[in-house]
Amino acid sequence: MKQLQADVVVIGGGTAGMGAFRNARFHTDNVYLIEGHAFGTTCARVGCMPSKLLIAAAEARHHALHTDPFGIHLDKNSITVNGAEVMNRVKSERDRFVGFVVSDVEEWPADKRIMGNARFIDEHTVQIDDHTQIKADRIVIATGSRPVIQPQWEALGDKLIINDDVFSWDTLPESVAVFGPGVIGLELGQALHRLGVKTEIFGVGGSLGGITDPVVLAEAKAIFSEELPLHLDVDPEKTEVKLNQEGKVEVHWVCGGERGVYTADYLLAAIGRRPNVDKIGLENLNIELDERGVPKAHPLTMQTSIPHIFIAGDASNQLPLLHEASDQGKIAGDNAGLYPNIANGLRRSPLGVVFTNPQIAIVGLRYARVFERYKNPECVAIGEVSFRNQGRSRVMLVNKGHMRVYAEQGTGLFIGAEIVGPAAEHLAHLLAWAHQQKMTVPKMLDMPFYHPVIEEGLRTALRDVNSKLKLGEVHTECAECPGA
Repeated sequence: MKQLQADVVVIGGGTAGMGAFRNARFHTDNVYLIEGHAFGTTCARVGCMPSKLLIAAAEARHHALHTDPFGIHLDKNSITVNGAEVMNRVKSERDRFVGFVVSDVEEWPADKRIMGNARFIDEHTVQIDDHTQIKADRIVIATGSRPVIQPQWEALGDKLIINDDVFSWDTLPESVAVFGPGVIGLELGQALHRLGVKTEIFGVGGSLGGITDPVVLAEAKAIFSEELPLHLDVDPEKTEVKLNQEGKVEVHWVCGGERGVYTADYLLAAIGRRPNVDKIGLENLNIELDERGVPKAHPLTMQTSIPHIFIAGDASNQLPLLHEASDQGKIAGDNAGLYPNIANGLRRSPLGVVFTNPQIAIVGLRYARVFERYKNPECVAIGEVSFRNQGRSRVMLVNKGHMRVYAEQGTGLFIGAEIVGPAAEHLAHLLAWAHQQKMTVPKMLDMPFYHPVIEEGLRTALRDVNSKLKLGEVHTECAECPGA
């Protein structure tokens, strides 16, 4: 077995791992990058980029089918979907994006890139399959995550798919049952439906798209349920999934007082992702783990309870988003390279977008976190706007949705927002920049707003919350609030 000595070893060649490797090399050349499958990123291969290509195709058909309200009448019978052509574009463009990532990797020294599955032997030693063992002064765990699969679904065989499989299709199926109404399930479910694939979405607990604000959630449920069947609160004990005699997936569901059967070509598992830390030999380390078996880490340094071991990206059980993984990888790589001289890295304001139509976005503190942090509701002011009558939204016939913004009483500090509505990705960026700059609502209202634009809806929500603020006043019972 080959024996190597390293200053830094990075386990995982995705977004976080590549960032960690790149930044560790600023401080030492003796860095190794280990990857068990293929160098590249989940985003480029099976995540954000191919999903947006599928969504773009879905939007093209949807717009063509809904031109009548503008006085533009098309022959609806002539609007057809060529599934093979759709998937060919998705895969060819996906491969182009992956190619850019791989070309970056190939510029790194070949002898520092090792293929194989790594496991910890002890706190300073990792073994890659049965061919290489590396002793390292510092180690970064960046092993990513994988979809959660319910054990009872395994009996479905190749009728059980994950998002990776969708982007390997040569054409589109006739029907899909989507389990999981989160980001992945909702994006892919709506896109497939708009491409003419019969689709129904199933969930537990009534959640949708990660929304926690009850007003925004109610609006989102109303909007999306108008378009495709949603079963968001099925009873997992009474809901059965099995193959029928024709080899189709049968979902026998129970939701509230209703029950039914849905038959589909595939079950798409999208109920969440699990950090890939269960097969890397953590049992050989005296490392502090959370309730899911994931190493705990300081959010600003990525340092675990073993000082020379760092963790980043989806494996860290923090936000599974590309920009988060990139930031965490950079921080972990820098600190592994500089260890024992470590420093806090830049953590940006939380920002998440679901690329449905209408889009969903969350900025800063989401509603649920607001009232975990501010125990007394009197410490928070909430402003809102409906997009149903917002000027530019009505002009474009995208007037669906609702936005709520949250601000701190006394200071007027903007602390968060949840949105379902048109152009939410752009509104969310404006809000995230304001949040990171720690702007108050009055200062945000001093910013320019053009007319007519959808951003005027944001101004309406800010004016609403501003009217409810008691600036300079702090309730006695809010003395423990963060801004008091």
